[in-house]
Formats: sequence, C-alpha cells, structure tokens
Amino acid sequence: MHTDGEEKNHHLEDNLDLLLIHRGIKIDYTGADKAPRCAESGFDDLEVCYSPPVPAVATATQRQPTLRHSAVVRVTHWITAITFLALLVTGGEIVISHPRFYWGEVGNMNTRPLFSLPIPASRETVKTGYGYVMPDQNGWSRYLHFQSAWLAVFTGLVYVIAGLWSGHFRRNLVPERRDWTWRAYWARVVQWRGTNRAEETGVYNVLQRTAYLVVVFVAFPLVLWTGLAMSPGFVSAVPASVVLLGGRQSARTLHFFISGFLLLFFLVHVLMVALSGFWNRTRGMITGHIDLPEER
Repeated sequence: MHTDGEEKNHHLEDNLDLLLIHRGIKIDYTGADKAPRCAESGFDDLEVCYSPPVPAVATATQRQPTLRHSAVVRVTHWITAITFLALLVTGGEIVISHPRFYWGEVGNMNTRPLFSLPIPASRETVKTGYGYVMPDQNGWSRYLHFQSAWLAVFTGLVYVIAGLWSGHFRRNLVPERRDWTWRAYWARVVQWRGTNRAEETGVYNVLQRTAYLVVVFVAFPLVLWTGLAMSPGFVSAVPASVVLLGGRQSARTLHFFISGFLLLFFLVHVLMVALSGFWNRTRGMITGHIDLPEER
C-alpha cells in the first residue's frame, strides 16, 4: 500500500513531459539540454526542476539540406563541363594554326580575311607579321576536338530527353508567364544588386532560366551545327548544312563567335557560383543537395 504522499510523488515522476501549475510555480519537463532551475514542489522530499524559458526567435539561422539536382542533371553537367574544356583547348589550337577568318566558301592566304586575330600562327605558310611560329599542335587537337564534340552531342541528347521526360525544363527552366516582360528581367537585376548575393534559393530566377534555355536549345545546337558544317564527310552527306550557312568559311566564322559566347557564359556561370556560395553549390552538383536557410 502506498500512502497518499507516495502516490502523488509516483504520479508526478511518471509524467515528466507534462506542464503543471502548483502553488504558482511552472513545472516544465521538456528534456531541454540547458541547466534546469529547481523549486519546492509542495510534496515531502520532492524537488521540482524545470528548464529556463526558450527564446521564440533563434539567434542563428539553421540550414537544412534540400534536393536541388537529379542524378541525370549532375552526371550530364560534369561530362559536359569536361568535354567543353577539351573543346575549348583543342579549338584554340586549331585557331592558332590559321588565325584568319573569312566569309563564304573559300578562305586562304590569297583571300582577304573578314578579320584576323593578332596572334602568331603555328604554320609558317600563314603570315601574321610576327617573327616566330607557334608550336604546331594541329594534328592531335583536331582528333580530340572531333571526339569531344560527339561525346558532347551524346551527353546533350541524354540531358534533353531526360529533361523532357521528367518535366525538368517545364518545372525548373521555363520562366513563369508573369516573368515574360522586360520589367521582370530588370527588376531581377536590381534585386540582385541590392540583396545578399550569397543567399541560397531553391529555384532558378528568370535570368538564370533564360540563360540556361538559350545555351541548351540555341547556342549548343548552333555550335554543333557550324562545327559539323566544316566536316567534308558530314557535308557530303548533308549538303544543306553548309549551304544554309553561306559556305564552309562562314560556318567557321560563326563557329568562332558562338564558341566565344559559350566561353563568356562559362566564365559568368563560374563567377555567379562563387558569389552564391561556391562550396555549397559545387557540393549540390556532386551530391544533389544544397543547404537552404530554414524557414521560420
């Protein structure tokens, strides 16, 4: 048999996560990690301890991992990045072999160029006005350039098919209808200039969406088209590929400018990643998750 006091003590000890009021004292058994404060409970040989009040607003912003990129997006992103760098290096070597650009079908040292790059060539037959010739790396660079281009084509097809199938483009890249105005674009520029650039968000803004759509569906197809139009084998099978561009030299000149646009996009992309939290964004493109500020 338990006495009345023992039953009361036993009842209070078995309900540690209740909030009770006894003689004006708040008893809080919440299991907080902070040091408890104690007071008399009103029962014999029993002391009640409770945690101090917890402030309503946390002093530091908590961050939670959020899924940002699917496996297909991550894999195709890094393969594209590697192939783009290979195309950039090898393309530069090819340009050095003849840094003169023409318009039309024919272009050689006896043809007036549309413009020339102020760099020495890697071939003695190409007169550039410099007193020396760059090392000729044209052989291996053309071979690797061609192989990298086909790898980029295959990777791009996988990305586009998966993006259409999963709704990635419609969900993440196509701007919302209310953003189809110049005012929306300018408002985003003003907002970016006046807010914290390191802030992470879970969605792309209208500027990012438009840039990615232009690169994926305009710039990359054009750079591949103009590149294939310089291939005699491909042109023999699809003559219209070069005719529509105005000739092989026109295709080469267009290829150069579109590649320059992609290089500019690449540099701006890396810069924006650095300003928005480089390690968080890079980890997100590797693991798929980024840390976002927890909503309060």
